[in-house]
Amino acid sequence: MIWAVLPGDVDDAAVASGGNAYDRRVCEGLRALGRPVREVGVAGDWPRPSARARAELARALARPPDGAMVLVDGLVACGVPEVIAPAARRLRLAVLVHLPLADETGLAPADAADLDARERETLRAAGVVVATSGWAAGRLVEHHGLAPDRVHVVSPGADPAPLAPGTDGASGLLCVASVTERKGHDVLVDALADVADLPWTCTCVGPLARDPDYATRLWQLVQRHGLDGRVTLAGPLAGRRLDDAYAAADLLVLPSRAETYGMVVTEALARGIPVLASAVGGVPDALGHAPDGALPGILVPPADPAALADALRHWLVTQEKRRCLREAARGRRGTLAGWTETSRRMAAVLDRLSASPT
Repeated sequence: MIWAVLPGDVDDAAVASGGNAYDRRVCEGLRALGRPVREVGVAGDWPRPSARARAELARALARPPDGAMVLVDGLVACGVPEVIAPAARRLRLAVLVHLPLADETGLAPADAADLDARERETLRAAGVVVATSGWAAGRLVEHHGLAPDRVHVVSPGADPAPLAPGTDGASGLLCVASVTERKGHDVLVDALADVADLPWTCTCVGPLARDPDYATRLWQLVQRHGLDGRVTLAGPLAGRRLDDAYAAADLLVLPSRAETYGMVVTEALARGIPVLASAVGGVPDALGHAPDGALPGILVPPADPAALADALRHWLVTQEKRRCLREAARGRRGTLAGWTETSRRMAAVLDRLSASPT
């Protein structure tokens, strides 16, 4: 039995995230491989929970028997070493890090330093650490002084999908990301204002509820630039509605300030959609290359509206550039690993942990 301790909102569409989607798909995949999984959702304002939430987490970790296999989402685990460390002494504990806590945008320096220290204590106590990209694994090893053989890479998978027909081959821009400062929607809107002379529309798909103040400021920025007829904040979409948004996209834009992997990059590539993204974290790994070595997208510096605007203009006005990127995206599409492979890799990590002494 594998116990999976997850954020209490893991199935809440209003605050959907790549981390939550990863947790859900891995649990489903482990079950499909014949590994029973018991999920325990713990509600709380992670990674800064109340005393009540910490107590609930402690109770959740007290439920598995000694030596049990427990996979804990890092958002829940990394801010509370005082709860995790004692549990790690009697359980086989794996911590899954989606995003290092101090990498969240907008933290005060003192808060970032405190979260960083808490994360270090938590990860040093864990039996193994799982990262979602090679970049993230390397950063955790170096930054927290972890033994490399305790940190494992289990990258997200991508579902097979039909090729996206797009709009007109150029003007349909899509951004799929929670509307938070870290995802850089404000950078995108400033860049779009610089190419307002060209034809395009941009649909931003993602929850507004994670940071409603930022979402309000973002919409005010859209209006200030006079783009309210061209930029749509669609909120969270799933199922057929999300598929339709991808189908209408000619280019995926991900202007993140920080990103451990960037699951939407491979979701777009699975549909043959080129990507314009910030060159941060694990995004270059997710973007990858076509079999012939061609890059299926454009990478730009983060938090740089001018660079993003230049790349958008090049995309919108250069037909040959668009053709090459679409061809590369379709080539990369055939190389993407699926979620079954992700689940197999996670199972292998947990098997290794299971064989270790407690």
